[in-house]
Amino acid sequence: MSEILTISNLNKSFGSKKVLHDVSLTVETGHIVGLVGPNGAGKSTIMKTILGLINYQSGDIKINGQVVSPTSHQALSKVGALIEYPGLYPFLSGWDHLRLFADGDNRLEHMQDIVSKLKMDGYIKQKAKGYSLGMKQKLGIAMALLNDPDLVILDEPMNGLDPQATKDLRDLILDEAKDGKTFLISSHILSELEKLAQDLLIIDHGSIIRQTTMSELLASGGSFIDLQTSDDQAARQALQAAGFELTNDASLRVVLTDSDDNAMTNVLGTLNNAGLTVKDVKHEEGSLESSLLDLLAHDQDQVKE
Repeated sequence: MSEILTISNLNKSFGSKKVLHDVSLTVETGHIVGLVGPNGAGKSTIMKTILGLINYQSGDIKINGQVVSPTSHQALSKVGALIEYPGLYPFLSGWDHLRLFADGDNRLEHMQDIVSKLKMDGYIKQKAKGYSLGMKQKLGIAMALLNDPDLVILDEPMNGLDPQATKDLRDLILDEAKDGKTFLISSHILSELEKLAQDLLIIDHGSIIRQTTMSELLASGGSFIDLQTSDDQAARQALQAAGFELTNDASLRVVLTDSDDNAMTNVLGTLNNAGLTVKDVKHEEGSLESSLLDLLAHDQDQVKE
């Protein structure tokens, strides 16, 4: 699989504050890649730098083998992007905005196609000044996808979208990726990113601390047995006394390991022997949220050391 985007040893400072530290990453063609990390970690800065919107002190950015910088934009001709909030002209309609940016002989056909896919037909001819946040967001996404780009960079694309619009966007991104389009997506809505991304770039304090796949990160988060009993406090004590590892949060969760083939039977047997009634039990795999928080906590511990 070829790489559509490569970044090598990228460094960026704003004045005396260094915000990107030797960032190196790759994005495979046709993949949906999530860029995740805490607020202020450098996600938006990386995206803006890729798009040539801000300069950098050292390093290399290449899209399809071509260098990108504020003075070299040729590679961006096949890149679509939505960074932060879309910049709109209030007295132009959504349709007018698309006409401003649409290229090619079939521009009207492409415009209508993207409008229909994002279900914007009902208001696309209205002036943008009357648009809600979600309507503006969908128009920004439409402009990013309009000219059939090879690479699409989206910063918080679900911002302001209701549940149905979020699902519509998710379905559209998955369909576009099947056709070979590549997506780099930053989002705080981890539950949605978990449904979309194949690969993950995890950034903290301006450095990429892990480049991995979604499946690998989720597997590293382990799995659990979630329980509700007649006395959760007594159940916690009984399970710990029997040697089971429990999470430190308020819920009653038993941590499973690869060797716990009979864990469910053993957990229920321990609780039964303690005279406790199990009201609810379910097996859960690790989530992107829990796996990411564990990884970031480990990174914080290393920084302190």
